[in-house]
Amino acid sequence: MTEHPWRVQPLAAEYVYSLAECHIACWREAYQGLVPAHVLDAFDIERRAELWERDRVRYPGRTYVAVVEDLVIGFSSAGPPGDADAVTPLELHALYVRSRRHGSGVADDLIRAALDPAAPCSLWVFEQNARAQAFYRRHGFVLDGTRKVEPFTAAMEVRMVRTPTKHADSTWDDAH
Repeated sequence: MTEHPWRVQPLAAEYVYSLAECHIACWREAYQGLVPAHVLDAFDIERRAELWERDRVRYPGRTYVAVVEDLVIGFSSAGPPGDADAVTPLELHALYVRSRRHGSGVADDLIRAALDPAAPCSLWVFEQNARAQAFYRRHGFVLDGTRKVEPFTAAMEVRMVRTPTKHADSTWDDAH
């Protein structure tokens, strides 16, 4: 097994600020040309860190960070869906990796940390983000034909769903 320079762990207080920096950097790297520049420019690290700290305290164990030498290089976060018309009991809310780490395997480690592979899961991804959609397809997600406008950016999002083989202890599948 190859040793990686990063470690993946649940978000701890000492990494909240670095996570905020990573989150903003990832948005600026990934969405230039897709999200209006004034939106990307308006991000505030202090404010973002406050939001992540609040989430860390309120929802312990939902967010994972990939850390190299105490610097967050990526993160994932999952929990109950926010939509009333949710199709799965779990939603991947975020998965971001700094662009220089794309293709390294860190995103694979982060998605495995955030999601039980036996649990049905959904996510929303920008319709124009072909790279992310290809990554999610490799992890068993498929487009389900549902689209919506992401309110923060006004960009179109598409829903992807992963429905693993039904297991005997799966109560959500039985009810839907």
